[in-house]
Amino acid sequence: MKSARLPRLAIVVSHPIQYYSPWFRWLRRRTALDFRVFYLGDFGVAARRDPQFGTTFAWDVDLLSGYDAEFVPNAAGRPGTDRFMGLNHPTLTRRLADWRPEAVLLFGYKSVSHLRVIAWARRRRIPLLFRGDSHFLGRGRPTGWRRWLMTWIFRQFAAVTCVGAANRAYFAALGVPGERTFFSPHAVDADRFDPAERSHRAAAAELRQRLGLGPAQPVVLFAGKLVAAKQPRELLQAFLRLPPSPAALVFVGEGPEKAALKEAAATATAGAVHFLPFANQSEMPARYLLADLFVLPSRGFYETWGLAVNEAMHMGIPCLVSDRVGCQQDLVSPGETGWVFASTDPTDLTAKLREALAALADPARRAAVQTAVAARIARYTYEQATAGLLAALATVGP
Repeated sequence: MKSARLPRLAIVVSHPIQYYSPWFRWLRRRTALDFRVFYLGDFGVAARRDPQFGTTFAWDVDLLSGYDAEFVPNAAGRPGTDRFMGLNHPTLTRRLADWRPEAVLLFGYKSVSHLRVIAWARRRRIPLLFRGDSHFLGRGRPTGWRRWLMTWIFRQFAAVTCVGAANRAYFAALGVPGERTFFSPHAVDADRFDPAERSHRAAAAELRQRLGLGPAQPVVLFAGKLVAAKQPRELLQAFLRLPPSPAALVFVGEGPEKAALKEAAATATAGAVHFLPFANQSEMPARYLLADLFVLPSRGFYETWGLAVNEAMHMGIPCLVSDRVGCQQDLVSPGETGWVFASTDPTDLTAKLREALAALADPARRAAVQTAVAARIARYTYEQATAGLLAALATVGP
């Protein structure tokens, strides 16, 4: 440790994110860290159309108060995080220089703005820290020039924070030494996802009544974008292959798969499959409380973590996830805090769904799983995320 004083930190992130903004507020309230967030866009606080959700929305929770932040103008012709020139902020480095940081925490590296910040900080010998959640689950590691480029990029960072086991393995595979890797787990706002909150329970009871679900009827829940990579159709097919039971399947969300899902669900027993529209952040706790089991069956490589699993677990709900979901190795231990299926095997999804519902029908087994869920998610909070970040900062200066 070079100094007891932590460096003045600039945080560069694409836009206000419902998982990170409450963490920044927590950092301001609970630590002495001097920091400012530089946002590269206003998606999340200004209404925008999400092409995968197929709807226009802004998050209905406060993402900006309680910490210092500023928005940097984007000169991109087509702004977005999905293309190299989609984040193009010519004034970003000048704004950083005006604030005079002693370290920079960068979320991402795949845009022209990210590379400008890396070059600017390296020229001025300002330590760079990186936060990301990528993994290699279900796919090969890069080779050739791609591996060389990614390894070179991560050499520019004095430290990286890893969010979990698969992410740690990703950094290690790209040459980041263990002593420069600090565990700072992915977390959500636990205060918002409190199962004891009366308003959440009242809203969940009202939803059950509206959907025609019995008070003790088992419910399997999917919540998120209805896109092929998340495999909602495979979940529906697995549910329909189960032996007759009182369980219901509830989909919450919008997306291009919804029409096909509704068509396929028409063959189900009446009242077995239900659809709820996109739910904003303030509405999600009640949706989780509908469930006995939350399912995230993603097969796509982009499911780098799956923060909905954190939310569900804070609400006391065990989860069934695929082996390609980034959080699986950390949060979902088979038969203990949930269940895991092989993402490419539809029959395994059916088998694990049957196993999970049978286990949760046993009161003693259900209580044991819920106890394990609470203990596991208690280690994935803003407090632990902060400890990792501060440990990384302590090694770089000032």
